[in-house]
Amino acid sequence: MRQSLNLVALVLAQALVGDALPQSRGLERRRGPEFSEGQPVDGKGKGARIMGGTNRQIDLQNPDNLGQQSTDAGVVPNLKWSFSDSKTRILKGGWVREQVITDLPSSHDIAGAQQHLTKGSIRELHWHRVAEWGFVYNGSVLISAVDEFGRYQDETLNFGDIWYFPKGVAHTVQGLDDDNEFLLVFDEADFDKIGTTFNVDDWVAHTPKDVLAKNFGLDPKVFDSVPSPNPYITEADVSTKSVTGAPTGSELTGDASFVYRTLQHEPEPAPGSGGVFYKIDSTNFPVSKTIAATFVTLKPGGLRELHWHPNAEEWLYFHSGTGRATVFIGNGAARTFDFRSGDTAAFPDNSGHYIENTSETEDLVWIEIYKSDRVADISLTQWLALTPADIVAQTLKIPIDIAEGLKKEKQLLIQQSASTSASPSSASSTASSATAASTSA
Repeated sequence: MRQSLNLVALVLAQALVGDALPQSRGLERRRGPEFSEGQPVDGKGKGARIMGGTNRQIDLQNPDNLGQQSTDAGVVPNLKWSFSDSKTRILKGGWVREQVITDLPSSHDIAGAQQHLTKGSIRELHWHRVAEWGFVYNGSVLISAVDEFGRYQDETLNFGDIWYFPKGVAHTVQGLDDDNEFLLVFDEADFDKIGTTFNVDDWVAHTPKDVLAKNFGLDPKVFDSVPSPNPYITEADVSTKSVTGAPTGSELTGDASFVYRTLQHEPEPAPGSGGVFYKIDSTNFPVSKTIAATFVTLKPGGLRELHWHPNAEEWLYFHSGTGRATVFIGNGAARTFDFRSGDTAAFPDNSGHYIENTSETEDLVWIEIYKSDRVADISLTQWLALTPADIVAQTLKIPIDIAEGLKKEKQLLIQQSASTSASPSSASSTASSATAASTSA
């Protein structure tokens, strides 16, 4: 009898547990997606919580790496690198950290760096086998350069100002404020290989003194204190001297200038009203033959429209804010990446993509770089709008009146519509956007 009662109790217990488990699993499913919590769970039965080792902060910052976008498919290599993952070289007078092809193998055309100079400190006199492009985002710097014809330029640059030194041009940069910082870009992804950079004191230190004396017409002892190995950054006093005695007309100005003052020019038209878009390439900065760029401010919730670049790979530096982009590389392969301040990225040549500001309150500010003489992009919407509407409708299986109503002008930066905006934002002026970006640096 006792055994019978025990058997009945066991059966009832199993029945109760059996009823409870599906309910428990159902409750788990009803929790909803957990990507924002750093877990690969879609709330619809796919995924499960991470139980092993993981970097929770990285998971939280990259919800799309956890499978958040159901439209992602295929194998797309990593297209993102953060300067925070780069080794920082600290020196007396500043620091530098870079991203080269060994850090981001998908970047075949461009290498980049962030560099900081304290007041008076000099990035020593040097030249490169490749072109150098710089963007000042904090403080002020003095640039000085000399080309093959003995033409020279020395100018003060502030926030938003750009320099471009062609391959082989001799140059240097000095910090003028207490803290000065800028983005450096080079049209060579393998920037660290031997034969890319040539420092003047390194050369002088490795040249026999009698040859130096003969070359300069000076006593050999003058060169006893030349530093070796090269210091890269040198502490110094702010320059108070200007170039004197140079031949008339040898100063680089106008179309020959190595300097472009972005914020002194009008931005490009952006019919989508989603932000501010500056283009800097050989069409308005003639000396910049191998590096084309844009400086973009996108409003909260805004979208850099779906597009691709027919002439070059795209390299990006995200200066402030948070955003994401889905990159389509063909053959049904696409992957979504999350971005924030200090991130870089390289989108393959001709790959389709967008960039979206994922913040409801903060502008997303970034720079696009192309190894080209010009910025070029093809808008998906404009392409479809300028194709016979019945072909588009039949291809995408959409109503023909929708196809006929597509905008025929590039939108570039699309403002978040009121229906999807959680907190409507007002348009900010070019000057205020620039100031906000500078403050966040």
